[in-house]
Amino acid sequence: MKSIKTSPHIPTKIEVKEIGVNRVQITAYPFENGYAITLAHPLRRLLLGSSVGFAPVALRIAGVAHEFDSVRGVTEDVSQFIVNLKTIRFKIKDDSDSISVDYAFNGPKVITGADLSNDLVEVVTPDVHLATINKDATLSFSIVIYKGIGYVPSEEIRANVPEGFMPLDAYFTPVTSATYATENMLLEDDPNYEKVIFEIETDGQVDPLTAFKNALSVMHKQMSIFNSELNIEIPEVAISEEEHPELKVLSQTIDSLNFSARCFNCLDRSGIKYLGELVLLNEEQIKNIKNLGKKSLDEITAKLDELGYPVGREISEDLMQILKKKFSN
Repeated sequence: MKSIKTSPHIPTKIEVKEIGVNRVQITAYPFENGYAITLAHPLRRLLLGSSVGFAPVALRIAGVAHEFDSVRGVTEDVSQFIVNLKTIRFKIKDDSDSISVDYAFNGPKVITGADLSNDLVEVVTPDVHLATINKDATLSFSIVIYKGIGYVPSEEIRANVPEGFMPLDAYFTPVTSATYATENMLLEDDPNYEKVIFEIETDGQVDPLTAFKNALSVMHKQMSIFNSELNIEIPEVAISEEEHPELKVLSQTIDSLNFSARCFNCLDRSGIKYLGELVLLNEEQIKNIKNLGKKSLDEITAKLDELGYPVGREISEDLMQILKKKFSN
């Protein structure tokens, strides 16, 4: 006889695994039968529709009147230039919600995404082709970049773009793929429990784990409206240190991160053995590591960016306390 319950089982296990560049697998379990897909489907929709990204929303090219025009000495006409521009993924470097960036190039030159990175914006798709300029030709243009979610057609942007700019369809979503699968699993002799396995990939504007956490946050905020009037009591479910979803990543040893010998030796002599110890340091503390040169500093900064923990990134209080406890001498 099936046991009688008064509440569904609460999942207690979560595993996070990097499976590629800007790609992560997140597994959670054990769920009651049917509960895994109940949570997974809306989370997938929120990942694809509510993840914050950046996109060009307006373009001005010197000497160009409209999108069906052409530029002397540029192989691509304006319409093809716009198509290419939309495939380049930008990232505003400060906390601004929008920014205007000016560019000027002289030929002969093949312009790619890498040429558009500067002090204001980072391009996370550096190899994407934009335009080819012939000898003795000049291409000057300005781009307005916004932070946003989802897709916004140019018709809805037109009223907000500066005079002389052409509005562009804006594709903000940084999540390029979000899939999930459910599997049955055995729990206490019952084979009808489930696990859910997410695979999330982004374009590099945001790391996939952050995108997943943001989707969870959006789901929580959307559902909180019911609590404002109904006063629902939600019991706290404590996650042990070993089960924290980011702890496995942050427990990687420094010698597994492929630092150069000079950089590794400097960190090792300073007593830094794990990635989590580096993540806890702010920019000034990293700069003050004894005998750390600029080249090694740049190497550390690049590695932390690659792993989704850029210098200065805010760490949740619970994770910070877990890391301090784990790595304290």
